[in-house]
Amino acid sequence: VQLVESGGGLVQPGGSLRLSCAASGFIFSSYVMSWYRQAPGKERELVANINSSGGSTNYADSVKGRFTISRDNAKNTVYLQMNSLKPEDTAVYYCQARNILNRNISYWGKGTLVTVSS
Repeated sequence: VQLVESGGGLVQPGGSLRLSCAASGFIFSSYVMSWYRQAPGKERELVANINSSGGSTNYADSVKGRFTISRDNAKNTVYLQMNSLKPEDTAVYYCQARNILNRNISYWGKGTLVTVSS
């Protein structure tokens, strides 16, 4: 099982980034996919998630209207489009997969660093 995040980097405030998480080793369409983030000195927090079909999404209040989560089940990939980035969005962003039938089965990626700074 692998979840590999990519797309992080340094961006100026107000800029955009698109994160990708490529999955392998499990049945992607049977998993809810989520993005979490962890800023220095803070706990990991949920940013957004998307159900197995892609028809339902949820967002943290702090990113609503700025971030969009999507998935391509044919490519086994989940995305996070991040617009109007703020310095407080600086964090390591992690991808998580959680089985729709057994919530105890979940996988994590190693994360990708997003730094928002001028």
